[in-house]
Amino acid sequence: MGLKEKVEEVRMTLKDHPNVKLIAATKYMTLEETKAIVEAGIKDLGENRTDMFLMKYNELKDNKDIKWHFFGVVQSRKIKDIANKIDCLHSLDRVSLAIELNKKLNEPLDCFIQVNISEEPNKQGIPANKVKSFVKQLESCPKIRVIGLMCIAKMTFDEEVIRKSFKKMKRLKEEIEELNLSYAPCHELSMGMSNDYKIALEYGTTMVRLGRLFLM
Repeated sequence: MGLKEKVEEVRMTLKDHPNVKLIAATKYMTLEETKAIVEAGIKDLGENRTDMFLMKYNELKDNKDIKWHFFGVVQSRKIKDIANKIDCLHSLDRVSLAIELNKKLNEPLDCFIQVNISEEPNKQGIPANKVKSFVKQLESCPKIRVIGLMCIAKMTFDEEVIRKSFKKMKRLKEEIEELNLSYAPCHELSMGMSNDYKIALEYGTTMVRLGRLFLM
């Protein structure tokens, strides 16, 4: 099956979810494979590493239809390199990052707070029970717009474990929404990857991040 057919197959699984945005996670894709994804019709691209993002951004910057999402850890010294190039940050997980971004940004940036919903010690993200207090600390950063919450579910074949995490994320998102904060509308959920995105659809995800699925 060719790449365009794979993309069309995924789109078919999303046809009953018109509000869900498909993001191609290009972490394991070469530049040529990334270009092929764009040609196959996906214009939202996501990267995890600053160096790879900058290389692909520079090669594809003439295509004004592309929207760039950043999923990975943002090192303090690299903030200035990506701040005004990305359209959305999915990995906001510390106040110091928000403060530095706020200094460097020319325009407000859509951000997801990364939540360590599975409570794994080796994972990035804010613990679920500290997300509300974290959001409130961002009031002093007017160029940070919290549009939602992001998580990476536990890598497991136990679907009930995954469902439990996604259900908890949905509830947490609703709790932030109810705070009615102008800088944190929090209407979005970035959850669901190649192995679990169909489950995420059941729990109200609005952005799915798929990569390996297109390379299989």
